[in-house]
Amino acid sequence: MKYLITGITGQDGLHLTSKILSSASKDSVLGITRTIPNKSFFKNLEYLIPKADLKSVELTSIDMLKSYDVEKIISDYQPDMIFNLSGPSSVYNSFSNPQNTFDSIYGIFNNLVNACVKNNNFCSFFQPSSSEMFKDSKGERLTEKSELEPLSPYAKAKYSVHNQVKEIRDKYDWNINSGILFNHESEFRKNDYLFMKVINSAIAIKNGHEEKITLGSLDLIRDWSYAGDIANAIFLMTKNDVKKDYVIGSGNGNSIELLVNKVFSYFNLDFKDYISLDKKLLRKNTPKTILSNPEKIRTELGWQVQVKFDELIEKCISYKLTMGD
Repeated sequence: MKYLITGITGQDGLHLTSKILSSASKDSVLGITRTIPNKSFFKNLEYLIPKADLKSVELTSIDMLKSYDVEKIISDYQPDMIFNLSGPSSVYNSFSNPQNTFDSIYGIFNNLVNACVKNNNFCSFFQPSSSEMFKDSKGERLTEKSELEPLSPYAKAKYSVHNQVKEIRDKYDWNINSGILFNHESEFRKNDYLFMKVINSAIAIKNGHEEKITLGSLDLIRDWSYAGDIANAIFLMTKNDVKKDYVIGSGNGNSIELLVNKVFSYFNLDFKDYISLDKKLLRKNTPKTILSNPEKIRTELGWQVQVKFDELIEKCISYKLTMGD
């Protein structure tokens, strides 16, 4: 099997590559990234699967917004599966550059699909959608049939692609599917995301380098999963001929306050002594609670999360303390 993974160096790409390498030794992975060479990618991959044979993983760099370059990759490599994980992932940043966010998310997807059609290569294809697309459910658990009402530029771009997936799947009878991903974190999450911001601040405070952490709220409740579990779901739904979309999340909600408390308690700190709140950091119309109902993927594909919330926190802290990243 030949796998093509765009955005491979992100946390989802790392865990997905790890999953593939752990499943079959003869499979090959071609990853598209903006940075070549990428020593940190292979370093992180070895962190996940020590002593793994990484010769079957190759990285290449192309402009995914150039249709010719994308067509050439599909023509030359002839992948059996495509996982399109590239594009902007920050909801917050999408407000400062909405057009670029839309052009990147929609344009990359469109180029990949068109390249596959031109090459008559209707291989299994995974496209990530987002829980950000949903209308505020006031705490109700969200399913594949829940009402969609994207409010951010990021969510609007994801929504457009999500609808395109359904149209293309029906038109070509193609195993092209969307996973509606809820919040997920891992050791490799970038430092400007909430999970790592809390962990980095706790470490800095413990070491005497910082005095406070400023957050927008402690009350928001989110459905946090481990990116490794999410990657397992992505792989499972793509390798099967499902031709449908799935909500992918833990189904469990935890507040930001609980996250902060658990992280600071790990370092024997009382978070109440170090917290500062600034509501200006909150996005407008941010729902208080976002929870998934992953019953469909549990029932049909047998998937469920393996890493619980406490273990997820410990994995991220352990990586930061061990790798110093």
